[in-house]
Amino acid sequence: FFLKELHGIFPWLVESIFGSLDGIIVGWNLRCLQGRTNPNEYSVALDFLDPSGPMMKLVYKLQAEEYRYDFPVSYLPGPVKASIQEQVLPECSLYHNKVQFPSSGGLGLNLALNPFEYYMFYFAISLITQKNSPVTHHVSPSNSAYFILVDTYLKCFLPTEGSVLPPPSSNPGGAIPSPTPRSPAVPFSSYGMHHTSLLKRHIAHQPSVNADPASQEIWRSETLLQIFVEMWLHHYSLEMYQKMQSPHVKLEVLHYRLSISSKHHGSPAQSSYQALHAYQESFKPTEEHVLVVRLLVKHLHAFSNSLKPEPLSPSAHSHTASPLEEFKRVVIPRFVQEKLYIFLQHCFGHWPLDASFRAVLEMWLSYLQPWRYAPEKPPQSTEPSPRSVSEKWAAFIQENLLMYTKLFVGFLNRALRTDLVSPKNALMVFRVAKVFAQPNLAEMILKGEQLFLEPELVIPHRQHRLFMSPTLGGSFLSSRSPAVTDASFKVKSHVYSLEGQDFQYKQMFGTEVRNLVLKLAQLICQAQQTAKSISDHSAETMASQSFFSWFRFTPSEVNGSYTGNDLDEIGQDSIKKTDEYLEKALEYLCQIFKLSEAQLTQMMMKCGTAQDENGKKQLPDCIASENGLILTPLGRYQIINGLRRFELQYQGDTELQPIRSYENAALVRLLFRLSSALNERFADQMEVLCSRDDFVGRLCRYHLTNPQLVQKIRYSPVVRDRTSQNWGPRISLRFLASYRTLISLLMIYFLASWFYVGPVGCTFIILIGYFLYAVIMTFFFEGWKPHEH
Repeated sequence: FFLKELHGIFPWLVESIFGSLDGIIVGWNLRCLQGRTNPNEYSVALDFLDPSGPMMKLVYKLQAEEYRYDFPVSYLPGPVKASIQEQVLPECSLYHNKVQFPSSGGLGLNLALNPFEYYMFYFAISLITQKNSPVTHHVSPSNSAYFILVDTYLKCFLPTEGSVLPPPSSNPGGAIPSPTPRSPAVPFSSYGMHHTSLLKRHIAHQPSVNADPASQEIWRSETLLQIFVEMWLHHYSLEMYQKMQSPHVKLEVLHYRLSISSKHHGSPAQSSYQALHAYQESFKPTEEHVLVVRLLVKHLHAFSNSLKPEPLSPSAHSHTASPLEEFKRVVIPRFVQEKLYIFLQHCFGHWPLDASFRAVLEMWLSYLQPWRYAPEKPPQSTEPSPRSVSEKWAAFIQENLLMYTKLFVGFLNRALRTDLVSPKNALMVFRVAKVFAQPNLAEMILKGEQLFLEPELVIPHRQHRLFMSPTLGGSFLSSRSPAVTDASFKVKSHVYSLEGQDFQYKQMFGTEVRNLVLKLAQLICQAQQTAKSISDHSAETMASQSFFSWFRFTPSEVNGSYTGNDLDEIGQDSIKKTDEYLEKALEYLCQIFKLSEAQLTQMMMKCGTAQDENGKKQLPDCIASENGLILTPLGRYQIINGLRRFELQYQGDTELQPIRSYENAALVRLLFRLSSALNERFADQMEVLCSRDDFVGRLCRYHLTNPQLVQKIRYSPVVRDRTSQNWGPRISLRFLASYRTLISLLMIYFLASWFYVGPVGCTFIILIGYFLYAVIMTFFFEGWKPHEH
């Protein structure tokens, strides 16, 4: 093909592979394509889209001719889209000199992207836009073609060993030029100072672009990472977005908007309502999205940790350090830290309180442990004790203090609202406690907090300048900042750049968080007791099951114990595993926060977790009022998680109670109509018989009345005045609809046939036997109702 023809079909080809931006065209559906179910298509797709495959060769051919392709701004992440639509240029250098108006005029902004950027934009954003793809079978995200391609691209363009492979070139000895700067097509204000990128700063010392192959690898590596971060992490609300902006940037934007509003020509600025609506993005990341971000985090740790040791001589470093090595040094703080922090905050605050949060949790824990991805191997030891966190990671912990402390508090608040009896939730608490209990980690976090809380010892104007230091979400846009020797100042700069100058820091090892940990420890103990009671109850149920349990002969327990978790379905092994998770989590929490057994016992007694003297569970936590008992927040939590419950019994008309699982629905309705007809026909006669004081009256009352039961227990947290409901004498035949009764009668008739007793004779014997039994019971228990089930 000629290049012009390839240039014409390239956008169609990309859309055919990754799907349309509006999600209507699914494309190859790489997120659901797996080698296990479609081995041929899977293999062809990976080969075609490989970094050295035909598709990338086409990209590099078009790149050499400096073609440009339009990407609609309306499909960018909410914050970026809103800022560009307000003609305020985002800080990320990815968007610089690329915003173009269409030839028709002021609507429909586009980005003019080179082929590599255009391809990667579509690849990255397909993870978000293609959410409702048709799935006919279970898909494991980590085995999909999309997940494998992300891993392949990261390993190719962000290598942990060696350098990035040069792109193939049709010219022997030639190279594909990096993108050249373009003049902006429309005047834009910027979020701060414009800096040169790492690529441009390095090229400035070179005689020509093509003379330095290293510049090529830096350009592709930086572009790939910026696109992944912008598409996958740059999503949050207006409040969080404004919090990121420094005061001088907000002032610059204000001046720009005032200047726009004062003009009588040009593109009109959006109204404040439209701007607010544009920023309010409804962003709901999926579990697959989180897994891909975790893959990115893990690879960036490995990429950053592959940095070669710095030379002893600073002058030697300036001459020998390659652009890739400098890129490794700043890749996490400058590209990922801020956006990942806000992304995690969003997930912690909005993710459902279920086991799917495990994906977010593991991504967070992966970021917190860069030492797991360090090239050096841990020393071989026969002891199973965990390896101590080296002091060399103290700088990383201090510069990411909020990732450890504020998000830990966020996890505590989530854990206090989840059902810890569930083995999946117990596992999450165990995982977090185990990670933070690694030797020396808590001490380094505490040291970081102490550095942050140190009094200010810097000149005020210097403090303002450095605390508002370069934003962490953009490219490596300028020369390395002068080294800050004060560790305390580094920690404060990190915290204030993420949360703003007015941030009120909550200490992880302070009193407030310590109380939350004590409350979590108390709930863990409660969950252990509940799991044990469920285990005991399950064992008793299994032992008492009879042969006829399949027919549900045993009456269902309307007031049965809590079964709102997955323990009964999984089995005894998982119950034991849950108890192990909770026990180890409690042990780790005691190690981290130096809790004593006396503190735990006192907290448990204060919250009333002990059983009462009769061995029965106490009522949920309530306060007495003139209207009865009112549940407290703790009482609601206890009911939701099955830790305590009220004894509930049906108090309405027994004939109208819901049909049980052990009853035949058709027979219940038929017998109810028959009973109602008999009661209506003989109501007066039954009333006269039951009003007699002799033995006949007592016998009739035994069969035909339902004496009001004395309320001996509290049925509900709010007790209302219940007037006595006297239903009067009546016939109830509902007991004949019970499967237990029917099978029992069939067995009796079957046994009677062995003794040559016919159905009529057997029925007569049953009635005579029941009458004799009723006469005997009438003498002793007049109020007992044998035929109600």
